[in-house]
Amino acid sequence: MSLWKKVKIGDVCKIVKGMTGIASAKPGEYPLVVTAVERKTCSDYQFDCEAVCIPLVSSSGHGKKSLNNVHYQSGKFALGTILCAVIPNDPKELDARYLHQYLQFYKDTVLVPLMKGAANVSLSMKDIATVEIPLPPIERQRELSAMFISLQEKSRQLRVESEKQIEYAKQLRASILQDAIEGKLTADWREKHPVKKGNPDYDAEVLIEKILLEKQEKSKKQKPLPAITEDEKPFAIPTGWKWVRLGNVCDGFMYGTSAKSSNEGKCPVLRMGNIQNGKIDWEKLVYTNNDEEIEKYELKKFDLLFNRTNSREMVGKTAIFESEQKTIYAGYLVKFRPILSNPYFINDVLNSKTHREWCNEVKADALGQSNINAEKLKNFVTPLPPLAEQDEIVAHVEKHLEAITQFETQIATRETLTKQLMQGLLKDAFEEK
Repeated sequence: MSLWKKVKIGDVCKIVKGMTGIASAKPGEYPLVVTAVERKTCSDYQFDCEAVCIPLVSSSGHGKKSLNNVHYQSGKFALGTILCAVIPNDPKELDARYLHQYLQFYKDTVLVPLMKGAANVSLSMKDIATVEIPLPPIERQRELSAMFISLQEKSRQLRVESEKQIEYAKQLRASILQDAIEGKLTADWREKHPVKKGNPDYDAEVLIEKILLEKQEKSKKQKPLPAITEDEKPFAIPTGWKWVRLGNVCDGFMYGTSAKSSNEGKCPVLRMGNIQNGKIDWEKLVYTNNDEEIEKYELKKFDLLFNRTNSREMVGKTAIFESEQKTIYAGYLVKFRPILSNPYFINDVLNSKTHREWCNEVKADALGQSNINAEKLKNFVTPLPPLAEQDEIVAHVEKHLEAITQFETQIATRETLTKQLMQGLLKDAFEEK
């Protein structure tokens, strides 16, 4: 335990409630401290000092106790009505930056437990006054404060670098998928495996003929899709490939269930949030016990799921269903299945830059909402390599994306270790023997 004496905040600080209505504040030259990290501005100020600003309401909304941020502010500033300012009585006894660092570091153990309320969870200034803090000599407080600021700056620099690397990995992933569907990853392979007329493994012309024949055998009532114009072809494709519409090479374009689901049940129901980076994310599932719905909407292995509505970022997200588990899908998703083609190749195409750009162009419906229905999806123009090259492309993509995933894992691991080191240094400093 630390040998530093402990004092109650109320004995060494003034605690003053904010007086500025955040929504109605007139912008101006003074900082307006709010619950978020970013300051607003105000035409008037309430304080002219150093202070620690503590939110008096939960950061998580109704019914949950949490505080995301405790703020430090100096000079002339305004303070929102849902915060209070904790101001040291004697700056020679208690350094405001030191107090801020301590309360920010220990907020989840010394402040959050004091929050009360079943719906509107709040923190009272009276309870804040009872919080005990260690009080080292003022010189040591200032040393610790300087160290904390230095650590925070290093942490910020590392975070910025990590964000750059994450963005680079994202761009690299997109570049690999785009090169794959343009045939750039398999250029050397094609030199060794030239087109073999009449063989669907090496001639997409024959492959599409077989696919269309199988579709016709399944249903003679299918409406033919329009011919592909030159303007619809986004790039040049290699010899032996064909441009096709997605509806020509896939079947079974069906919307999912609109029935209500629950947090428990015997069969998972996949929703738009479960589609992440071309794969199914099995976190945050909902379930159903409706046998009729399960039979009607059950997914088969290698089905593809397409998110047809919601925000710009969500519309067009596509994933491949790889599980043997009995699972159904929700109504905002479209299910379809490739015919005589590698489903992973089709999934790569639908996660490419080309498909993303197409989605952004056609996503608006008659009401201006983001929506790509099954009929629009069928008309998407996609390159179709021969079967053997599809398999080769999938293998190349898998190898490259695995390397990127490892890189992303290294970034995340480094961030975790850095955070743990920072937490350890701060904990040791506050509990100095």
